[in-house]
Order: sequence, then structure tokens, then C-alpha cells
Amino acid sequence: MKNLRDYIIVTAAYWNFMLTDGALRMLTLLYFHDQGYSPVKLAFLFLLYEFCGVITNLFGGWLAQRQGLKATLIYGLALQVSALGLLSFLDTSWPEIKAVAFVMAAQALSGIAKDLTKMSSKTAVKFLIPEDQSSSLFKWVAILTGSKNAIKGAGFFFGGFLLQTWGFKQSLWLMAALILIIFVFTIFALTGDLGQAKNKNRLKELFTQGKQINTLAAARVFLFGARDIWFVVGIPIFMSEGLGWSFTKIGTFMAVWVILYGIVQSLAPKIVKGKNGEAPDGKVATKLAIALSLAMAFLLVCYLTAGINATLLISGLYIFGFIFALNSSVHSFLILEYADNDKAAMNVGFYYMANAMGRLIGTLLSGLLYQFFGLTGCLGGSLIFLIITTIFSNFLEKNPQITQIHTDGEKTEL
Repeated sequence: MKNLRDYIIVTAAYWNFMLTDGALRMLTLLYFHDQGYSPVKLAFLFLLYEFCGVITNLFGGWLAQRQGLKATLIYGLALQVSALGLLSFLDTSWPEIKAVAFVMAAQALSGIAKDLTKMSSKTAVKFLIPEDQSSSLFKWVAILTGSKNAIKGAGFFFGGFLLQTWGFKQSLWLMAALILIIFVFTIFALTGDLGQAKNKNRLKELFTQGKQINTLAAARVFLFGARDIWFVVGIPIFMSEGLGWSFTKIGTFMAVWVILYGIVQSLAPKIVKGKNGEAPDGKVATKLAIALSLAMAFLLVCYLTAGINATLLISGLYIFGFIFALNSSVHSFLILEYADNDKAAMNVGFYYMANAMGRLIGTLLSGLLYQFFGLTGCLGGSLIFLIITTIFSNFLEKNPQITQIHTDGEKTEL
């Protein structure tokens, strides 16, 4: 690694942000469910969050390659402080339509903040690893992505716990203070020109990403849509209504799921490498998408035949999470492997735009399908999305040159 210090700074900022992001998601969902909001209304609370993520990723990469990744990372942290502070002014005596509009606006700011921070942190790794070390890139991306999701999982527990012990407003103030601290630290500690391109790409080049990046982005839309169809609204509300779980218990399940998901992502380089230690390619992504589809099909059949069986359902979701983590980790490696150095921020931004689009579609469908078809609709919708993911994954490049993975990060062409 070229600069371990910058990697640590970027990772610390990302960790701190994702702790509050996970907590805010759980805090908002459970608080407004307790206020009597329907699944569709709960989904609408997050729609602007996801939509702004789409726009932010599309243009954030272009901004980063002009101003540097430090600038976009700082913008993201500052906006999160603003979003958390703004949301604390919510008045429960407001008419419902005003309250929903206000929360959507605050969540929109948080969505912009999340994806600026995410795009900046993920892209930074590309510039901290030597160009000829694909295996090392896979390892460090997996560590960043996996640890981020473990921290976000802790945030789900943190949010449920804070809501039950401190209340809504006080929890927001505490999280804003945590982000403010890391914001100040990052301003003074991080290198100023990280990721700033020598040649400034024109705005229209956002839409000329290349076949492989476009295909990977399409697969990513449906992969993350498949997860969020059941994850965002369906499962938490089902656990509250169908299983009678408390806020803390729901938050704990969501936390453990995401933490384990993050751990598996971190270990992905050791799990998905081939017999000769080669780095993953499109063929690996396709096999994982097929496995994920089969896991969801099995879960759906079990739920339809066994009904409300908490142990069976939770076990199935953990199996899904294991395979999903590997698939997501391979995608995160492939986008950096495909990315062109001078357009890396734009390439990664476009890819995470697709990621956000998947979450946006999944979030909306999560509320709609749960309200009209229950958990069966959410699981069935997820299966359809996974089949589409598999189809797109099949068109990803099967590397003509196999890269040998070594523990020291070196690579050898076979």
C-alpha cells in the first residue's frame, strides 16, 4: 500500500459516518412505525434519500475528479451533520403530510451525504494501491467494505437502543456530535489532492462508461434492489407486527445480520479465490448470483409451506446474507479493476449511482409489496430481481489473464 496513513483516515471517517447512517435508518423506521405510519408511508420517508443518492453518485464522481476526494468526503460529512441537526427539529404535532415532507427533506440531505462519503472512500483505495496489484486491491477493498458494513450493522443496534433509551431528538444530537468530531479531524489530517485527476473530464463523459462498467452497473441495480425489497420495510415491520419483537430486538437482528455480512465481505478474498488463487472475474459473479437466487427460492418455498416460523426465516436470511456479501464484495472489486485511473471517481460514481438506483427501487417496492402482499410479496420480488441480476452477470468479462493472489499483494500473470 502506498499510503497506509491516508487509508486509515479515510476508513475512520467512513466508519464513523456509517455508524450514524445505520442508526438513523433504524431510528427513523421504528419511530415512525410506532407513530402508526403504514409500510408505504415508511417507504416514502426514504425515497428522497435513495433518489438523492442516485443523483449524487452520478455527479459526485465528476466533482471528485476535479476537486479531489478529500473535498467530496468533507462535503459528505458536513451534510450529515446538517441532516441530523435538521431532523431534530421535527415536531410531532405537525400534520402528517408536513411531517412526512420534512423528514423526506432531511433524509434527502443524508442521502447526498452518504453517497458523497461512500464514493470518496471507496475510490480512494484505487489511488492507495499500486496499479499492478489486483489481488492487493481486492483485499483492501474487501476490508474497507466489510468493516463498513459491520459498523453499519452496529449502527442498526445503536439506533434501536438509542430510541428506546434516549428518545428521538436526543439521539440525533448525539450522532451529529460524533460526525462533527470526525469532520474536523479529516479536514486537518487527510491529503488534499487525493484522487484529483490531471485531465478534467467533461460532464458528458459521465454517460460513456464502457460496456463492462455498464453491465456491472445493471447487475448492481438488481442485486441491491433484491436485498432492499425485503430488508428496508418488509422484515422490520414483519418482526414488529408478525413476531411482536421490541425495537431493541429488531435493531439487534438487523445489526447482527449486517455485521456478519460485513465480516464475510472482509473475508471474501480468501473465500472466493479459485483453486490456483486467481482473482474473481465475471464468471465468479455469475455463479454467486445463481447461488443467491437458489437461496431466496428456497427461503420463499419454506416460508410458504411452514408459515411464520421465526427460526427458519432468520436462518434463511443469514444464509442469504452470506452469499450476498460475497457477491457484493466481488462487484466492489470488479468496478475498481475495470475503472480507468484518470476517470476512476467518475467510473465508481456511476457504479454507485446504479447501486443507489437499486436501493431506491427496492425501498419503494418493499413498502408496496409488504402492504399489499405481505412478506411473501417481498421475498417473491427479491427472487425476480436476483434472476435478472444473474442474467446481467453472465455478460461480465471472463478475464483472459488469470491473476495469482499472494498474501504479500504481488500478482503473477499465468
